[in-house]
Amino acid sequence: MSHAYNHSLLTILPVAVCLCLLIACPVQADQQPGDDKTVTALTDVLAGTHRAESDRARDQYRHPLETLTWFGIRDNMTVVEIWPGGGWYTDILAPFLKERGVYYAVAAENEQSFKEKLAAAPLLYGKVMVTELVPPAKMDLAPEGSADMVLTFRNIHNWMNRGYADEVFKAMYRALKPGGVLGIVEHRGNPTLPQDPKAASGYVTEDQVIKLAEAANFQLVARSEINANPKDTKDYPKGVWTLPPVLRMENVDREKYLAIGESDRMTLKFIKPVTK
Repeated sequence: MSHAYNHSLLTILPVAVCLCLLIACPVQADQQPGDDKTVTALTDVLAGTHRAESDRARDQYRHPLETLTWFGIRDNMTVVEIWPGGGWYTDILAPFLKERGVYYAVAAENEQSFKEKLAAAPLLYGKVMVTELVPPAKMDLAPEGSADMVLTFRNIHNWMNRGYADEVFKAMYRALKPGGVLGIVEHRGNPTLPQDPKAASGYVTEDQVIKLAEAANFQLVARSEINANPKDTKDYPKGVWTLPPVLRMENVDREKYLAIGESDRMTLKFIKPVTK
């Protein structure tokens, strides 16, 4: 073997080993920035005057730019958001996707105020596809196999409480294309305590979420601490709703809970595997 050939092997082998490790090992990552175009477009939307000051104030806890880019969002995707509530993320996702992508807002039953919000600003939101998730009667989030990404923010405890979390995960799986991403943010429970099957405190352990997802055939590919809050002790009189923004204790220890901030949250990325 020539000296030149030997030197080439020494150069190539470390790169090959690194690539193999990346492919073989699950990812534990806190940052996965999107491309410059995506970051710029999302930053512009986040700075838009359409966003209420109260919504902007929550960016420090919800980290929308970091969260969405970490999930791998692009403006030409079909994205499904489950239970948008008052539309905090709708104000980001709909303007971002309106030109090249498709946004499905999967509302809870009779969310008339949400529909009125969309109708009041068609130039801002574009054509939002509104569907409903009302188990067991309405479970079609989007056409089967049509979505590049399904997102849900702090909803799993509600589904557990109502006894249909398994069915919702199956519905999310059906909506996604093979290789599509399921992005989850949820109040993170104490891993040393047994999981309450009803999640009455609003907290869910990471293990429980992963169990639910894997039971629906999702594959966990990454977890992030983007939305972590180590100040959250998770042991409050009114559960997670003791903390802001709800502050269910009202003026009792209000400053204490404001100083803690919003809940500690897991941020998990799953995929619908591509089957041969």
